[in-house]
Parts: sequence; C-alpha cells; structure tokens
Amino acid sequence: MPVVDLSQHAEEFNADPYPVYAKLRADGPAHMVRTPAGGETWLIVGHEEAKAALADPRFAKDWRPLAEEGYVELPVSSNMLETDPPQHTRLRKLVAREFTPRRIEALRPRVQEVTDRLLDTMLAAPGRTADLVDSLAFPLPMTVISELIGVPDLDREAFRVLSNQAVAPIEDDGGESVRKIGEYLAGLIEAKRSASPADDLLSALIRARDEDGDQLSHDELIGMAFLLLVAGHETTVNLISNGVRALLTHPGQLAALRADFDGLIDGAVEEMLRYDGPVETATYRFTKEPVLVGDTLIPAGAPVLIALASAGRDPLRHADPDRFDIRRTPQSHLAFGHGIHFCLGAPLARMEGRIAVRSLLERAPDLQLAAETSEFEWLPGMLIRGVRHLPVRW
Repeated sequence: MPVVDLSQHAEEFNADPYPVYAKLRADGPAHMVRTPAGGETWLIVGHEEAKAALADPRFAKDWRPLAEEGYVELPVSSNMLETDPPQHTRLRKLVAREFTPRRIEALRPRVQEVTDRLLDTMLAAPGRTADLVDSLAFPLPMTVISELIGVPDLDREAFRVLSNQAVAPIEDDGGESVRKIGEYLAGLIEAKRSASPADDLLSALIRARDEDGDQLSHDELIGMAFLLLVAGHETTVNLISNGVRALLTHPGQLAALRADFDGLIDGAVEEMLRYDGPVETATYRFTKEPVLVGDTLIPAGAPVLIALASAGRDPLRHADPDRFDIRRTPQSHLAFGHGIHFCLGAPLARMEGRIAVRSLLERAPDLQLAAETSEFEWLPGMLIRGVRHLPVRW
C-alpha cells in the first residue's frame, strides 16, 4: 500500500486537516501515512471503523512488548492509558472510585467561581482585548484539576510549558519534558505521604486499597498523577478555545445560542466536540495480530492512530458533517474515545466547557475574534488540536 505523506504540507494540515481526512475516507477507512513529524503509522479515519478499533482488544495500548532491548521506562508510563487488561482494569478501578460523578458535580460552584474571577480580570483589561487561551481557556481547567488532585500551589505557567511540549512538541524533546514532569510529581507524592491526610484526589489515591488490599505502586501513582494533570487540562483548554472560535466564525449559531442558553448550551458543547474537538487522534495503539479494517489488512505489531477528528466529520455518521450546527440532533461522537479507555474526565470537561462558554458570552455580548484565521499559530502534531493563542475583543 502506498504511504500518504502528511508531512509535505504540515502547516496547512495542522491548520485544517479536514479536507485531507475527507479524501482519505473516500479512498478507504485505513491508510499508511507519514505524519507531520515524519514517522510512519497506520491511520484509521472512518467513524464506524474508528469506534470498532477503540473497543477492539487486538489494538493494544501497551507498547512495551514492542520496545527495543535496553529501553528505559519512565515512571509516568505506569498509567492506565498505556496499559491493557488486566492491568488497565486494576488501575482504572482504583482511580474511578475516587473520580465519582458526585465528586465532579460538587465542583460546579468552584468551577463557576474560578470562571467568574478569571472573567473579572479579563474584562477589565485595557483596550478591551485579550488572549482567550491565557485569560480563560488555560487557567480555568488548570486551576480546577490542580485543586482536585491536590497541588494548588503548582507553578502553573512552568507546568504549562512542560505539558505543551509533552503533548505537542515543537522539537523532538517531548520525552525530556515528560521526564521533568515525572520528577516533579515524584517529589510531590513523597511530600504528601509524609503530610497529614488531606481531602484531595492524590492523597486518596495514595491511601486507596481495594477489597484485596491492592493499591497503587510508587510509579503507578506518578503515572496516574501525570495522566490526570496533563489530560485533565490540555483537552479542556482546547475544547473551550476551539468551541469559542467555532461560534465566533458562525454568527448565526452564536446568535441562536445567545437567544436560548438554557435550551442550547448542552448541544452546543457536544457540537463543539464533534465539529472541531480537542483530541485529533487517540494515542497510539499496536496490533497484536493482523487486523482487517475495511478491505485493508493492518499487519501484526504495527503502530495505529485513530483519527477522532476524522470520525466526527464522517458523512456516513453525521449528515452535512462540515456544517457547525448547535441544534444538530444528538448523536454520539468519539471526542472522548470509546470502550475501556473512554475518558474518565468527560463529565468534568463538559461541565467546564458549558460554564466557561456560557459565562463568557453572557458577560461579553459583543465578543469577536481579534485576528484572522490565517494568523493563528496551530499546535503541531496530530494529538491535540487547537491554537496557542486566541485573540478576542469586545
């Protein structure tokens, strides 16, 4: 099978990958591609095939059996996103019991409070302009997840740089950023072990045991904290910024939402997730055996990316998929994944998105973009979809 080279026009692809995905879907649900970073991988682009692959145990998450001899495993890799059952089942069970719907719903007043405080500061800015990413989309989820986990004094700007480099590296040193985050978390965990018991998620995970006495190891605690901190804010940053950008470039949809926040905000957030969600492709999977996807046979031991962004625009699933329509009839999308690795933080992300978008639009009734789309700096790579900055004015 010929390799589709996505690296030839990497900047254009990062800015708008959807026409490329449409062409790939028309040619079949799975392709061998060269990514914008230059590596080769299989890419699944159809909605039904993507959904099936996300739940298919033949697509493994654990990369260790394929690692080269002498590799050094970092503690942050001991997380449930990089494991398969039964290890994944064990890890998710221990964290899910502390990540309950009741605990998330109890955060609603705090999410609103943080949103209001951030908007107070933003709307007082001289010149009535601001970067929405710096002013709201980043600090809101970063504040909430760090408080939930139990690191309220986290140096958020320093962590932001490391986290951005880990998920969307500009140069090939994302691994160094991951290592530094792991070292920081190791020190944090040791400090919490020796401190008085606290009512936060990380302290609860340190104490957590199941009925058989099982608990997380030191490396597993580092891996879980890494996953919750990074995934707990990076995705929501771009849910908010991508969603606001979509609304501001579709004035009819924006007007409809403003006219009926109560009736349309939930559907608006779901449409934001489908139309231009924060996760472009799910993290790598690896075939345990040859797998037939459509008419294409993916060989055993192959790396595979599943294009969630492409699935959201598949016309076989969504009518007129390139149209942004907040009144769209509810239909499940894959923005949070599917199967056993479905995003544990989806309820929190949805809550933060609804509160942030509604509060912003209510308090800035004449909000508009302060830059042309051609001026945006898009995040590199194929994992996280979004812009580094979103200039707005009101």
